[in-house]
Amino acid sequence: MDKFRMIFQFFQSNQESFMSGICGIMALASTQMYSAFDFNCPCLPLYNLAYGLGILLVPPFILFLLGFVLNNNISMLAEEWRRPQGQRGKDPAVLRYMFCSMAQRAMIAPAVWVSVTLLDGKCITCAFCTSVPVETLGNASHPRLSQGEIQRVLARIPCKEIYNGQELIANEVAVRYLRCISQALGWCFVLLMTTLAFLVRSLRPCFSQAAFLKSRYWSHYIDIERKLFDETCAEHARSFAKVCIQQFFEGMSTDLVAARCHLPRKAPADAGEAAEKLLGITDRGTMNMALKSWHRCKPPLHLHPPALPTGNGWAGEGQPPMHPSAPRRETAAYYSWV
Repeated sequence: MDKFRMIFQFFQSNQESFMSGICGIMALASTQMYSAFDFNCPCLPLYNLAYGLGILLVPPFILFLLGFVLNNNISMLAEEWRRPQGQRGKDPAVLRYMFCSMAQRAMIAPAVWVSVTLLDGKCITCAFCTSVPVETLGNASHPRLSQGEIQRVLARIPCKEIYNGQELIANEVAVRYLRCISQALGWCFVLLMTTLAFLVRSLRPCFSQAAFLKSRYWSHYIDIERKLFDETCAEHARSFAKVCIQQFFEGMSTDLVAARCHLPRKAPADAGEAAEKLLGITDRGTMNMALKSWHRCKPPLHLHPPALPTGNGWAGEGQPPMHPSAPRRETAAYYSWV
């Protein structure tokens, strides 16, 4: 249980770790989905190719979109891309980094699906069974079959129970031929994905490490800023609701006292604290104006230092003059009761 707790805490440490865990779970889920999928090739010349390639390509596309949907940064990226310029400029490098980061994680589950599908070989066998070289693997001089009939017979290769072309080409020979090609493509795809991942991880620091660090830093900043803004808004809403409810009950108490119903009143201890958290925003219109202002013109990323005193005339002109400190005179007094 301690190991699972440590893994869970690692996934919750930051947004990237959390999304990496989600994408890993999706990759395992894609493998389980394919193993539980009931593959049924139609065994018809006009539908085998569409069915085989559809099973090979459509689920990865859905998993890719699902990886974007489950990523919380997609809304942050869209908001940052569509927001007005305001007082803060938009950095295209940060937007590209966020999009590439999400795309890399979203590609994990589709890559696993394509790899497992190609290594299994059912989709390629169903899609390209009519392209088996009968001249090389079978009896191409069969006199009783036309070209269209040969295509119909070859389309039944994935359906062993209804295949009736043993005189043309053996079912086991055709299936093994297509499965070997599919597995070769699968291992090439795995090798290609591994090589690309290795090159991206190893060669990126050699060319643009400084730009990469800046983009990663500001991407984390946008994520943290959004979280803090949401927390601040939630805290303000909680304080606003608390003050509204307290004022409502205080008004009810006043009405009851006016109606000669003397009730004990006790001032809430946290009323002042809740009022301080409102930060001067005490009505709906002002809050809506603050939210619109945050969206339209976010504050610039520049922290202003506190203003220096200007009484001596040295503010803004370099370092203040240094005056020698006067020596301190210490006096010791002794008292005696004699």
